[in-house]
Amino acid sequence: MITEEEFIRVSTYMKQHYGIDLSQKKVIINGRMENYIRSNGWKNFNEYLDAMQADRSGTLEKMLVNFLTTNHTYFMREFEHFDYLKKVVLPWLKTKESNKRDLRIWCGAASTGEEPYMIAMVLVDFFGMEHSKWDTKVLATDISTKVLQQAIAGVYTADQLKNLPEQWKKHFFTPIAGEMQYMVKGDLKKEVIFRQFNLMDPFPFKKKLHVVFLRNVMIYFDDKTKKALIQKVYDSMEPGGYLFIGTTETLDRNSTPFQIIQPSIFRKKEGK
Repeated sequence: MITEEEFIRVSTYMKQHYGIDLSQKKVIINGRMENYIRSNGWKNFNEYLDAMQADRSGTLEKMLVNFLTTNHTYFMREFEHFDYLKKVVLPWLKTKESNKRDLRIWCGAASTGEEPYMIAMVLVDFFGMEHSKWDTKVLATDISTKVLQQAIAGVYTADQLKNLPEQWKKHFFTPIAGEMQYMVKGDLKKEVIFRQFNLMDPFPFKKKLHVVFLRNVMIYFDDKTKKALIQKVYDSMEPGGYLFIGTTETLDRNSTPFQIIQPSIFRKKEGK
């Protein structure tokens, strides 16, 4: 059982390195990690943490992150965002970027891949025959290497695809295992670039972004961390660019630099 001192050590480490606030999650930390620690021969959490901080390969730290980050997502989640992307954002971008034909879209909490693949499907659907003339690749990042491996594999159960339009299922997925599972087709896989990335690190973008999906990840951050992250996102975006956050999340209207288009959809002012 995790001690109070060990709990503080774990939660402080996650807060300092990843911005994730686990200060009220003692039972969850213990429940997710106790068996792993015991079965791998460590006597207690402190012994594991000592080994993790001495592990130069980073393997033990990746395990910690994989255990303590929650990744719940599904296809068509908060579909109103994808609808808005197709009906409002992409027509604006198609006109704005008609010369360069280079769209820069980032999904900052990729999880097991449903969200970035959804974005890619909307892009293919919107551009149609012109799609090959545009660079619409989606950058998809997550802190957890475990979920990124699942996302790159792109294999989902029939149940996970049940809410997808039938034509999308046929066009973008190949049935395997007797139609019990489906794999993302190669053409769509090529449209998404998966990378491991910690949102607390400096942003590596060489060019400004047009669209950012940062949905259902800031619920793990305190207000100070969230405010700093939103400012980083704002600074990394093109004028007029759009930010999508989870429908249950909020930004402080008085402190956010973004214009509020509707709850969970924000925009950077044009011309700035």
